Amino acid sequence: MRLPLPLHVRQGLVVRRYVVTGRGSVRRYLRLLGGFVFLMSDRQVVRFGRSLARDARRIADSDLEMLLESDWRCRLTAAWLIGLDRRTQFRERLGALLLESEYPYAGAGYCFALARFGEERDAEILTAYLDRWLPQDSCDYNQGDAMGGLLYLDELHSADRATRFLAADGLWERSAVADQDPAVAKAYMELLLGFAACCMTGRPEQWLAHRRRYVDQLGD
Repeated sequence: MRLPLPLHVRQGLVVRRYVVTGRGSVRRYLRLLGGFVFLMSDRQVVRFGRSLARDARRIADSDLEMLLESDWRCRLTAAWLIGLDRRTQFRERLGALLLESEYPYAGAGYCFALARFGEERDAEILTAYLDRWLPQDSCDYNQGDAMGGLLYLDELHSADRATRFLAADGLWERSAVADQDPAVAKAYMELLLGFAACCMTGRPEQWLAHRRRYVDQLGD
């Protein structure tokens, strides 16, 4: 009879398989940090995208739960895999973790996943996060990521949840992220969502043209 692995051994295997996987010295969780996808060569992007899509379909829900109980590296990676495969059964879990903001960096993954789910409930969660954290004017967490996702969902559903945050002298202007341009945050979120869509259709190379246009626009 095959005995089950001790929990700490299984955790280590899951982390190695999904979080620190990758060629060279830059592991997957680092490639998921904001902006790193722009530093990869075209070939690296294609290889990375295919690997992400494969693991997003393959990973068990129980392994995702395990990663969400761990550190920011694991939570960030889990959120991306959840979002890629649109595993909406994790929506409320991700929403609770986002509102808690226990770890840095992981929140960007939660915002990506919620935007990727693309439903009204996801917009409600992002709105609740902004209501809680924008008034904390000494805290620059993931408000930009949340606003980018909310603006994307507003456009998707012909809604205007973001309007009150962005009004003159509103919460955004009085927040720690007032110097960030919400339009840029939205464009960046849309770029990530485009990357996810291309990965899951098996054509990450199609995203490269979107990356080039985005970089060109930043240069203008």
